[in-house]
Amino acid sequence: MRNAAVILSSDDLMLSGEVYMPDECGTTFPAVCLCHGIPAVPYNPNEKGGYPELATRFCEAGFVALAFNFRGAGPSQGNIDMVGWTHDLMAALGFLNMLPEVDKSRICLLGSSGGAAVSVFVAAKDHRVYAIATLACPAEFDFMAAGYTVDSLIKSFRDIGIIKDPDFPPSADKWLENFKTVSPINYIDKISPRPLLLIHGDKDETVPVVHAGRLYDRAGVPKEMTIISGAGHRLRLDERATKVALDWLTEKVKK
Repeated sequence: MRNAAVILSSDDLMLSGEVYMPDECGTTFPAVCLCHGIPAVPYNPNEKGGYPELATRFCEAGFVALAFNFRGAGPSQGNIDMVGWTHDLMAALGFLNMLPEVDKSRICLLGSSGGAAVSVFVAAKDHRVYAIATLACPAEFDFMAAGYTVDSLIKSFRDIGIIKDPDFPPSADKWLENFKTVSPINYIDKISPRPLLLIHGDKDETVPVVHAGRLYDRAGVPKEMTIISGAGHRLRLDERATKVALDWLTEKVKK
């Protein structure tokens, strides 16, 4: 396995990432783009586990795996913005499509929470996506129901470090509207006839499991749903959930 740091360009912003490739030469491989959720804590470059380990597992299973930071997250430039995140994911798909090691007909997405929402939005519109698996995907964003005001949400994101610029957002109302714009419930039916897997924990404290049921009912076929008993929101750290995603995507790209 080989891995290398990469820089993606999206809307004149530089996004940090890392690509993992199998060692075999002279052939092409399916690819998976790993899409993280909205960070809940400040960026810690020394944090163990998570997406690098998940990318390694996919690579060992025969995928080219790309893990990157959306705008505002980690060392990437910019500030969190959901419509902007859709542009970032399209830039990541463009990067994978340029790699000679990638089979362009078998590019998959694995998104977690907010990254899952963005994955659904992009997959509905971009047929470069062959299959999509989601972890703890919200049907829609409803920060007000969670007790936030627009101002308190922006302050929270500043404290976490995913809003970096003091004059961002230029319009708080438009920025909040962008979360509604990418609501998966409005787009998930457009993924069909490509394969879709929804994975959710029945003890998710952030995105209640009812969201998974709403999305599954709205989605076209083929579709599958796996509910992980006793699992909370951070499914990327739950071996049961990541194994389901890896096994399912491996099966789909072999068809």
